[in-house]
Amino acid sequence: MIGFSVAIVVGLSLLVWSADKFVLGAAATAKHLGMPSLLIGMVVVGFGTSAPEMVVSAIAALEGNPGLALGNALGSNIANIGLILGLTALLAPIAVHSSVVRKEMPILLAVSVLIGLLMCDGALGRIEGIGLFVLLCLIMGWSVVSAISSRGDNLEEESDEVAEASRLTLGKAIMWLSVGLALLVVSSRILVWGAVGVAQSFGVSDLIIGLTIVALGTSLPELAASIAAVKKGEHDLALGNVVGSNLFNTLAVIGIAAMVAPMESISPDIMGRDWPMMLGITVLLFIMAYSWRGRKISITRLEGFGLLALYLGYNGVLVYSVLGA
Repeated sequence: MIGFSVAIVVGLSLLVWSADKFVLGAAATAKHLGMPSLLIGMVVVGFGTSAPEMVVSAIAALEGNPGLALGNALGSNIANIGLILGLTALLAPIAVHSSVVRKEMPILLAVSVLIGLLMCDGALGRIEGIGLFVLLCLIMGWSVVSAISSRGDNLEEESDEVAEASRLTLGKAIMWLSVGLALLVVSSRILVWGAVGVAQSFGVSDLIIGLTIVALGTSLPELAASIAAVKKGEHDLALGNVVGSNLFNTLAVIGIAAMVAPMESISPDIMGRDWPMMLGITVLLFIMAYSWRGRKISITRLEGFGLLALYLGYNGVLVYSVLGA
């Protein structure tokens, strides 16, 4: 039991560190290869901050723990909006200026509905996983076109500041990219082993472990990135991190997990409790991120408190479901 707990702590710590180095190396490498700063902020950073969820879920699915894989993805989406944006808005109201972010919000909402429709039959096959991943590629293609036509967008300016903050040589960039990726795989394997071990020791489902401990741990890169962005006044980047990460989680994380190992039996709790929560909190974010009747677009401290309260209440329900079992 102690060994499993240590594995979770070590795995999460190494996972967060390696994800940070992976993003650093990937962003700097992309900059050297001539990728526009806006795409680095939207695509490279979005992919990098979701890399922990991708690797953890793929390994979990491969080792026969689909509950952990799905719990990680859905739980991370809930944590990204409820915990991360909630805490970030409490620190400072998040002003929303970027047209790119507002264009992506309806897509995130539609994707959240789609994944529920695919899972409603209690299974998620390899073909569906491939379809989700292809859809992600199409959305990324749309992002490229949108970025090209949105010169001067707030998110582009903020991404420029992030890209210029790190002036790594190409050699160092590739080194950190490689080291980060390798340690992501190793730390994810350690984390999955520890999480499954703890779940079995306490008689808790791997779904619950995925929704709580693992989801929170793999969301730490987004938390750090969003708080840092808001402290610098880069509000659109903070929101963009969460929107992009949730798109990756839903399409890439779940898609890759289903491609690696088709999920033939999805827990009814996912459709009765976890997916509705993810969809509901996404709808709330959709409403908060848009201007209605000329209202200034921002996520206020009060709205941030509401998001955080929903996240804490949801986790309370999870704890009660374990204690009441």
